[in-house]
Amino acid sequence: QVQLVESGGGLVQAGGSLRLSCAASGRTFSNYVMGWFRQAPGKEREFVAAISRIGGVTYYADSVKGRFTISRDNAKNTVYLQMNALKPEDTAVYYCTAGAYVSNRFGRAGSYDYWGQGTQVTVSS
Repeated sequence: QVQLVESGGGLVQAGGSLRLSCAASGRTFSNYVMGWFRQAPGKEREFVAAISRIGGVTYYADSVKGRFTISRDNAKNTVYLQMNALKPEDTAVYYCTAGAYVSNRFGRAGSYDYWGQGTQVTVSS
């Protein structure tokens, strides 16, 4: 089992920044591809970003590319999502996720094994 706990969400004005953190415990953190998804009210959960086990490869949804940066610190068992130039449409609950066998299916929620409880991000206009 892997336990994931997100933090760092909150209320921010459009154009502002937030950094989300996700602390993992349980199994060897570096064995997992880590990802961030988000879900807005009335919408399906959507892919935001993912990072490979060692952190050398990252993937982003087109909607956040150039504004968000995913990173990880395997020594601290933590993955981060730096969000800049936030827009009202970024408002959602953000979920951290871990997958042992993601391969090239990093954009699919079903590829991941463990999920955090989520943290709310609200961007006001």
